[in-house]
Amino acid sequence: MADLRHTNHEDGDLRVQGALGVTDVNAWFVREVLPLEPLLMNYLRRQWPNQSEIEDLRQDIYIRVHLAGRQQIPTQTKPFVFRIAHDLLVDRIRHEQVVPIEAVADFDELDIAIEAPPPDRTVIARDELRRLQAALDKLPPRAREAVMLGRIEGLSGREIAQRMGIGTATVSVHLTNGIHALADILYGEPHTQDRKHD
Repeated sequence: MADLRHTNHEDGDLRVQGALGVTDVNAWFVREVLPLEPLLMNYLRRQWPNQSEIEDLRQDIYIRVHLAGRQQIPTQTKPFVFRIAHDLLVDRIRHEQVVPIEAVADFDELDIAIEAPPPDRTVIARDELRRLQAALDKLPPRAREAVMLGRIEGLSGREIAQRMGIGTATVSVHLTNGIHALADILYGEPHTQDRKHD
């Protein structure tokens, strides 16, 4: 029989260590991971903008969970699975250079005990994200689009101009006006520069 020991890791997750075979991992996967699928799919549908990729994301998560389970089976499966799901989405977001604000703001709905900053920092960060989203929503449509493309998606002025069908000088005007308007909305200190002539 395998020698099973409990051990605390740096991340605070209590896992079972020992020589587990593929059969043990498969049994754990079927018994504890697969029943989480409805929750996982709901989470992915809420968090990922491209709904056609949800099935592939689920499969990638399952692969990561199974491979990680071969190393160590966690004592708490649900937080383990959703941490892997969250990390996969973060990896995809970085790869695609897309930052859906909702993905960060809604993560607490899962009610999962995972590694997190202190509650006060989490509340402050979520409030700041909501304020930023509300401020972006108040911008004129073209300025909002330019700011989102330039500051959130990281496109160059030329790429923004192509995407919006306008000249690069107009992009610069929209970005300048949008950033100044955001500062006014968020910090309540209008700039002295007269932006009507920008």
